[in-house]
Amino acid sequence: MTALTDSQLSTFQEEGYLIVRSLFDIEEANILRQAAKTESAFEEKVYDLDDGEGGQQRLVLWNSAGEDLWGAIARSSRIVNTMEQLFGDEVYHYHSKMSIKQPRTGGAWSWHQDYGYWYQNGCLYPDMGSAFIAVDPNTKENGCLQVLKGSHKLGRVEHGRFGDQTGADPERVKEAAKVMELVYVELDPGDTLFFHSNLLHRSDQNTSEHPRWSLICCYNTKHNNPYKDSHHPSYTPLVKLPDGAIKEMGDQLFSNGTDFWNPKKDATTGAGEKAEA
Repeated sequence: MTALTDSQLSTFQEEGYLIVRSLFDIEEANILRQAAKTESAFEEKVYDLDDGEGGQQRLVLWNSAGEDLWGAIARSSRIVNTMEQLFGDEVYHYHSKMSIKQPRTGGAWSWHQDYGYWYQNGCLYPDMGSAFIAVDPNTKENGCLQVLKGSHKLGRVEHGRFGDQTGADPERVKEAAKVMELVYVELDPGDTLFFHSNLLHRSDQNTSEHPRWSLICCYNTKHNNPYKDSHHPSYTPLVKLPDGAIKEMGDQLFSNGTDFWNPKKDATTGAGEKAEA
């Protein structure tokens, strides 16, 4: 991928997100989808959360960007270089996760900001972001991501338990929704959404017959190295890989020693971060 244009940078600064269509080509998107559906770790390491509405959220999280297909994606120049342009600094891999919404049962996510939780990990600034890569088609029917355009400018909204949900203060979100445009982020496989850690986002249940799997690679900036230890890593230089590495990796799945993380089993995790995706 070539450098971002001034228009793309301006869009991100004003709206808090940027969609890059076909960041991964058809062959790469097919490799990603086939690997995701055959990767045993996505069944063995998954944790489930009830969404309070009768659906079930499924997540698999890992901290390492290793010598495997998933590491090749997280370290690909087209993603890392884009993140560094958007945030104006060197970035490192904070963690990755596969968000899994199965047909008819895939759960909803309440409104939240990722920095609403990452703030607790000792990151002083919200200079962090994510690359959200569509593995399956992401549609309104199967619970695509929804964002409030420009909501990253609100700063960090209070997060915690509000009624039966864990997320951003609903009163604040309600008022923001009156003045900010709600956007349904519909994506084809290989499309990628880059978004700021303070962007408010949510998703509905998957009420369709089609799965909605999405790979999310999260990054922190070097200057924002956490001042305390947490369940996510501190700054480690990230070795970028050429974009062709993804096709070379093919179906090379998780390498031995991958650092998976389960919030349910981690005593350092606040209750809020269980709704992080």
